[in-house]
Amino acid sequence: MAAPQSNDDDKPLDPEVERVRRKLLRFMIINLVILFVAFAAVIGGFIYKSSHASKRAAEQEAAVKPPSGADAVAATITIPAGARIVAQTLSGRQLLLNLELADGTRSFLLYDLEAGRTLGTYAVKAE
Repeated sequence: MAAPQSNDDDKPLDPEVERVRRKLLRFMIINLVILFVAFAAVIGGFIYKSSHASKRAAEQEAAVKPPSGADAVAATITIPAGARIVAQTLSGRQLLLNLELADGTRSFLLYDLEAGRTLGTYAVKAE
């Protein structure tokens, strides 16, 4: 028995078809290189952001460390008699106290921790 012949494998391609095949191959290689470079840029961006974010967080943590020992700060924040602190918020060096006064009304007290003084008191009134 004779082996079956393959018609497509043995014949050379038409010159026009070969030209189109080479153009498509070149197009595919160029697109894959561009895709690889874009993918590498995205991965590089993630690595850059994550490494700089951890350095920045360490710098911020070092800047916020509280003093200890003889350098510790002691201060008194005066609130009205009968007032109760409902909530507090710290933003940088400023402290905002949400107070419930003895008569049931609400008030906010803004305190500067660095200067050790009250910046303002804000009454909250319902209309």
